[in-house]
Amino acid sequence: MSIAVPVDVSADQFWLDRAAKLAVRGHGGAEPNPLVGCIVLDAAGVVVGSGHHRRVGGPHAEIIALQAAGQAAAGGTMYVTLEPCSHHGRTPPCTEAVIAAGITTVVYGEADLHPEASGGAGVLAAAGIETRQVPTSSCASLLAPFAWRLGTGLPWVTAKWAQTLDGRIATRSGHSQWISGERSRRLVHRQRGRVDAILTGIGTVKADDPMLTARDVTVRRTATRVIVDPRAELPIDSALVRTANVSPVIALCLPMAPMPRIEALRERNVYVHIGSETEDRLDLAAHLGHLSSEHHIATMLVEAGPGLLSSLLDAHLINELAVFIAPMLMADDQASPPLRGSVPATIAETHMLTLLTHHRRGDDVIARYLVGRPKSDG
Repeated sequence: MSIAVPVDVSADQFWLDRAAKLAVRGHGGAEPNPLVGCIVLDAAGVVVGSGHHRRVGGPHAEIIALQAAGQAAAGGTMYVTLEPCSHHGRTPPCTEAVIAAGITTVVYGEADLHPEASGGAGVLAAAGIETRQVPTSSCASLLAPFAWRLGTGLPWVTAKWAQTLDGRIATRSGHSQWISGERSRRLVHRQRGRVDAILTGIGTVKADDPMLTARDVTVRRTATRVIVDPRAELPIDSALVRTANVSPVIALCLPMAPMPRIEALRERNVYVHIGSETEDRLDLAAHLGHLSSEHHIATMLVEAGPGLLSSLLDAHLINELAVFIAPMLMADDQASPPLRGSVPATIAETHMLTLLTHHRRGDDVIARYLVGRPKSDG
C-alpha cells in the first residue's frame, strides 16, 4: 500500500505518528505493558506490514508487523513507537525477529525504560542495522502511563467529568442526569471496560448509588470498583455491594472506621483496605500505591465529585483529564463545579494543563488534557 507523506512533516514523524495511532487500539488489552504500534515499509517505501501490541503475553507489535510483511520486509524500514526489546520475557526478543527479517533500518520514537528490556537499539546497531531515535509527542504520550508507573509505583489516573459550558457538573440540588449526551455516555462505558479500576467517593455512592460497570460495550477487562470510604459507610444494600461477587469492590478506610461495619462489608465480598492517614484523612498516594502493588492496578478512571477530585489533583495524583462539555448553561453560581478548595493568587499558581485531543461526539465536545505539564511558548 503506497501512502504519500505530506510535505510539511518529515517521513520519520509521519510514519511514527501513524504507528502511534495503531498502538492506541491495544488500550485495555496491552496494559500494564506500554502501548506499541509498528509499521514496516519495503525497500521501495511501500507499506507491507503493520501491527499493534494487543494483549499481555501476546506477540509484540513488531512481530505482528513482520509476520504481515513476510519476505517483503527484507531490505525495508521498520517504524515502531518504542525501542524493540532485547530480552526473553513472556515472548522472545523482538530484536532477533527484526534481524532475521532482513530489515535494514529501524526508526523508533521512545527508548525502552524497563531495565530488563532496554538496549535493543544497541543490539540492532551491532547487527549492522541503521537505527535511530526520532522523538515525537505522539510516541511520548503513548509511553507516559508506563513511564509513570515505572517511576512512581502508582497507577495512571484519568479523571472524567461532564460539565456545562459554564463549568458546572450538577445543579445546586445535586441533579446531574444527564448533562452529557447518550453518545458521550457510551464512550464512558467503553473506557470503563478498558481500565483496571474505577475510583469514586462515598459521597457519590450515597447520592447516586452507581454500579460503575461497563454496559452494552465490548469489555476488554473487568474493572475493580474502588471506593474512598474513610469510615466504612458503604451501604450494605448499595448496587456496588450487591454486585461485589461479579465485579470486585475495594473500600479504602481509615483505622478509625468501625470494625463491625468493616466486617459486614467483608462478609459481602468487599475487600477492605485499612491504610495510612495524614491529619485524619486518607493518604491517597499510599492507598494508590497499595492498589498498584497488591492488586496490579495500572490504569484507573475517576468518576467522583469535587471533593475527591480536588484532593487527588492537589496531591498530584491525576495524570489526565477527560472533560465532556455539553451545550448548555446553568448560570447559577450555587451549582456544583467539578473542583473546589483552591485559591490561587496568580495565574501562575493554577494547575497547568496540556491539550492532548479534542473532538465532537454528538453535540458534546470532549477534551483530553495532560495534567501538570505547562504549555510551551512556541
